[in-house]
Amino acid sequence: MAANGARFHVAECGAADDPLVLFLHGFPEFWWAWRYQLPVVAAAGYRAVAMDLRGYGASDKTPRGYDPYTAAADVSGVIRSLGATDAVVVGHGWGGFIGWSAAVLAPRQVRALAAVSAPHPLLLARSGQRKALARTAWFQLPVLPERRLLAQDGVHIERLLRDWAAPGGSFPDAEASRRYRAALQVWPAPHCALEYHRWFARSRLRPDGRKYSAKMRTPIAVPVLQIHGAQDPALSPTATTPPHLVTASLRHEVITPAGHFPHEETPELFNTQLLDWLNGLS
Repeated sequence: MAANGARFHVAECGAADDPLVLFLHGFPEFWWAWRYQLPVVAAAGYRAVAMDLRGYGASDKTPRGYDPYTAAADVSGVIRSLGATDAVVVGHGWGGFIGWSAAVLAPRQVRALAAVSAPHPLLLARSGQRKALARTAWFQLPVLPERRLLAQDGVHIERLLRDWAAPGGSFPDAEASRRYRAALQVWPAPHCALEYHRWFARSRLRPDGRKYSAKMRTPIAVPVLQIHGAQDPALSPTATTPPHLVTASLRHEVITPAGHFPHEETPELFNTQLLDWLNGLS
């Protein structure tokens, strides 16, 4: 579907007139990351839609547009293209970063926000574990990170997923590894995916980054659910959002057996938490 000057691929379950829940995946995945949630959320009476973010999957891979302003406008545009006025946004990782951004930059389209393994953007840098911050720094190099993601049929993508999951778990299994490796092998998907990381790091001392940080101090006036995996090696699960940044209800849940991907590592536990929160929204 067309939105904000680009075309986006979506997968959906549920009736078109049910309340919309829009799922945003993280790095290095695509809409399929929400395969365990879409049918369950639809069965609970919602229209569940997962989109491929700009640069990922079957969505357009534009040369620019990987800043949070454009990404928030993408989300707002997709919601309206789906025929809805607003949606509950559920975002994981960088999808959560975009969800937080949309709640401030496109507030009319975000009815509530569930941020999964995604601290508030103002806390993101201080919430990262040392290993994850080092990897983000390495992503700033030109060309070499893209080559690494493409090398050996994308085996590094599988290693990233395994490193960020809980130790000793079964994620990613063979199918998940195959799908995520294949999706990020389509050029220029590796470059587009890394551009989100590069904007966040490089903008911190630029006017656009300072403007974004100032804007994100605006309190969010919709209900927020934060879900973290207790064994997440990329982000600290104790990084809770200060109350002054969310003026509506703020709920924080930690899923003990999960790492960075609780919706895929422990889908039943995750779905229980998500549906309990969704059904409690007015």
